[in-house]
Amino acid sequence: MSAEDLVGTTALVTGASQGFGRAIAEAMVQASLKVVGVARDATALEELREKLGEGFTPVVADVADPGLAAHLIGEHRPGLIVLNAGANPVMKPIREQTWETFATNWEVDTKQVFHWVQQALLQPLPPGSTVISFSSGAALNGSPLSGGYAGAKAAVRFISAYAAGESARAGLGIRFVSVLPKLTPDTALGASGVAAYAALQGVDVATFLAGLGTTLGPAQVADRILELAADPGSEHPAYLLTPAGLNPLG
Repeated sequence: MSAEDLVGTTALVTGASQGFGRAIAEAMVQASLKVVGVARDATALEELREKLGEGFTPVVADVADPGLAAHLIGEHRPGLIVLNAGANPVMKPIREQTWETFATNWEVDTKQVFHWVQQALLQPLPPGSTVISFSSGAALNGSPLSGGYAGAKAAVRFISAYAAGESARAGLGIRFVSVLPKLTPDTALGASGVAAYAALQGVDVATFLAGLGTTLGPAQVADRILELAADPGSEHPAYLLTPAGLNPLG
């Protein structure tokens, strides 16, 4: 199967106003998918609609709203959902966090994936559909300066895997997979993380980035997500995403 087999598919992308989500929406419209892009930034979504034309439908909403997933899945019947939206974590050591700041990503990233994955199973999505949830490389080794971010992203990976098991047992034919991108300075979230960890190491950002080596760009991430969506043979439950590509995780 190739990207050509996705032509005409309705894809729903959360966090479509910036970063990875914007790049994914653009790549999918260019591949002739019909994209419904969800985010809270109305201005950015409208700019994207003007750029992409009729292939892009903007929806201004809070992706963690418990009723939103049910409504949009019922209205658009997507064959592909990309749960990319997430909050920027508060970059402070644990001693300086409150529970509210620590739980930021649980209340957005994890809550979003819980509601959308649940609705994908309940409605359910059509057989052959795919739900891709963005976890993070931080879910593997932790992230001590970002509060509950690493734990929230680890939970995203678990929720996706649980849903895959439920889909298989019920014979729904819906594929659930999580993607764990490595740290990159090319998103607002990544840039704040790079700055924080450079300061922790007592080096400037350029020196820290040199230690990371080649990093991911949004366009590269978008290409890999489209590749994953187009390949139903990619049956691993999770993938680490690096500049070298998608690496299956157990």
